[in-house]
Amino acid sequence: MKIEDDVKLDFCDVLIRPKRSTLKSRKEVDLYRSIQFPCGTSWTGIPIVAANMEGVGTFSMAEKLSKHGILTGIHKYYTEQEWFDAYDHFISNGVQIENLMYTVGMTHDPYNEVRKATEILTECKGIKFICIDVANGYTEKFVDYVKHIRQIFPQKIIMAGNVVTREMTEALILAGADVVKIGIGPGSVCTTRKIAGVGYPQLSCIIECADAAHGLNGHVMSDGGCTCPGDVAKAFGAGADFVMIGGMFAGHNESEMTELNGKIPFYGMSSKSAMDKHSGGVAQYRAAEGKTVMLEPKGSVENTVQDILGGVRSACTYVGAKNIKNLTKCCTFVRVNRQINNVFGVS
Repeated sequence: MKIEDDVKLDFCDVLIRPKRSTLKSRKEVDLYRSIQFPCGTSWTGIPIVAANMEGVGTFSMAEKLSKHGILTGIHKYYTEQEWFDAYDHFISNGVQIENLMYTVGMTHDPYNEVRKATEILTECKGIKFICIDVANGYTEKFVDYVKHIRQIFPQKIIMAGNVVTREMTEALILAGADVVKIGIGPGSVCTTRKIAGVGYPQLSCIIECADAAHGLNGHVMSDGGCTCPGDVAKAFGAGADFVMIGGMFAGHNESEMTELNGKIPFYGMSSKSAMDKHSGGVAQYRAAEGKTVMLEPKGSVENTVQDILGGVRSACTYVGAKNIKNLTKCCTFVRVNRQINNVFGVS
């Protein structure tokens, strides 16, 4: 047994310190990034990603977010025919295909996962991103799977995770990942920290994993824990190249979820709801590590998008960052003494 006692921080533990700036308006901030990935493929857009979850990573969501240059991680439960139909619709309506991200899991039948991915990505040309998504990215089996996917799709931008530490970030990049998906337990409908006792404070996770990835010409995507636009800004300030959002995008018209008693369900992909729907229930050897919440309908996702983009632009203006890439270079965090605040009853 070992205890690491150095301070680890979450989004709620810090604020961004303002500083003098030459920027005159939020309109001067450029949120687009152009990235050349190690696989040789490039992409330009706003590096915010709708999570590859049911109720978030939907075709309807992708159609709306793509107009803003935002990526959508399409959840893995669509059939081949649903993909083909949606692709034809996107092409007919001018949707930017490069802002779609195909998700592949690592089930008991990985051959079928790869077969399905090959069939869809061969037919649906122009999709640049593959997200290899598992809850626990620490197994040797997963590292080998990343290597296998890289061999099959040598020019696709591969995002793989989830992990939370330097050494595993480096291992996945060396295995062929262009972007490492980081975060265990911070999501609003994830209960891994309560059920398994496993996790890592997200802000420190970003700082440490980004440092490891950038030294190998790789990138990181912060996944989970953003409850407001300020958290998204903090994630970019900490060094994240991409920020994946679930709960903030859930509950909108684009969720493709059926309302129940006037509310929209949102659940983690390791929840009982998800496993009952897709896996025949929770297996006897495991516990559900997600929960289901019922959200008030939020209307169109457009308003939420504007809040997020406006918040990040505002953060850039406060610290003098002319573009989103420079936010981390201009960012200084101030620790919030929450223990003292709680003495005075401040939450």
